[in-house]
Amino acid sequence: MTLDKFRDFCLTFKGVSEETPFDVITLVFKVMGKMFALADMDNFVSINLKCEPEKATELREKYEAVEAGYHMNKKHWNTITVNSDMPDSAIFEWIIHSYNLVVASLPKKIQTEMETL
Repeated sequence: MTLDKFRDFCLTFKGVSEETPFDVITLVFKVMGKMFALADMDNFVSINLKCEPEKATELREKYEAVEAGYHMNKKHWNTITVNSDMPDSAIFEWIIHSYNLVVASLPKKIQTEMETL
């Protein structure tokens, strides 16, 4: 996976913005202001994605590429080393999962607003 493929995929979802709120190299994707994915733009070797705690543990056990989220809540975030033993197709599925988790946590009013985007 490349940074461009990761970026392009994240931007296909409704209500998504890309920002660099932490520094000039950490690219953050948010849905309606809530973070669901991030990566280092200068050294694209891994990405952080949100995940349900049970699934996060399962993925850490299944793939060497997956570990508890670096600089994140270890229960809800994982760091995935790209171009490792986790195929891109699984990473794309996980990006969708992360996005959907965040959308589900948004207030109903905002979820309704998203339907018109």
